[in-house]
Amino acid sequence: MYPPRVTLFDYGAGNLHSLAKALEHAGAAVRIEADAAAAVRDTDALVLPGVGAFAAAAERLAPGREAMRDAIAAGLPTLGICLGMQLMFDGSDEGPGEGLGLIPGRVTRIQAQRVPQIGWNTVEPTGGAPDPLLAVSGLTIAYYANSFVCRPEDADASVVAWSEHEGDRFPAAVRAARAVGVQFHPEKSSAPGVAMIDAFVRSLNTPASTSSGPDR
Repeated sequence: MYPPRVTLFDYGAGNLHSLAKALEHAGAAVRIEADAAAAVRDTDALVLPGVGAFAAAAERLAPGREAMRDAIAAGLPTLGICLGMQLMFDGSDEGPGEGLGLIPGRVTRIQAQRVPQIGWNTVEPTGGAPDPLLAVSGLTIAYYANSFVCRPEDADASVVAWSEHEGDRFPAAVRAARAVGVQFHPEKSSAPGVAMIDAFVRSLNTPASTSSGPDR
């Protein structure tokens, strides 16, 4: 069984090194790519990292936005972390630019006095069977560092876990087919977060992922 190829899309995020190390520790062969269209070629999975500003990330995304969106919609396994999750939505109040539009909705500022939210917070799965990545890891508390959160138009269709900060309830995790977005930082969330990254990498060796991405 070959090491799954995972591409980190580099849009100027600040946590590439720690995230790459966590993916490599899970057994992935990691490549960092700053071209959005190239990031979804010759890869088994895509990771959208989570530190930075929406406008700058959307600007980097723009030239290859359609290629990336089409690849994810076609089944390329994707993990979006914090800002990476927000890029899965249409747009953000944080700044101009288009997201991938994989999940209809918008990113807005947390409705709380204490912003940003920095520290540990709950991850509460929705009713029914928990999402596989959350179930395998047992992750119920995670590390957050964010001022903005995602507001899906149809929460029932996409939200797989919730969190709350000073009375503002927002999605902790969303899923659109094989694309998962998490508002928290699993690479900073101790053993359960590492277990979630391990589960994501292990899932890439399942039959459903063997045809991921165009031009493979």
